[in-house]
Amino acid sequence: MSFPSVVHFRFPIRATIARLLLATVAAWLLAACASAPVQEMSDARQAIRAAQEAGAEKSAAAQLSEAQIALNRAEGDLNKRYFRRARRNAEEAHRKAVEALSTARAEKK
Repeated sequence: MSFPSVVHFRFPIRATIARLLLATVAAWLLAACASAPVQEMSDARQAIRAAQEAGAEKSAAAQLSEAQIALNRAEGDLNKRYFRRARRNAEEAHRKAVEALSTARAEKK
């Protein structure tokens, strides 16, 4: 039995490298989506704190309460490792807190 002197690959090396690179990027993106929403949770907490300091507890109590409820849901989801849902709830908490902050600042003017 003789072997050919030159081995021919079915796929060129460039295509193989491109596929490996694509797989690596895809895995990285999936990992990023499935990671804990640390930044979003921090942003929501800071926005709630800023709204409280601006007096939103009096002038925008409903919005501030909704923000706190959404943050509590996010914390519960985070503890259960439901990271996507935690991220969505943290983002909702941030939005509500920013609304409360805007309302509180408008009331002061």
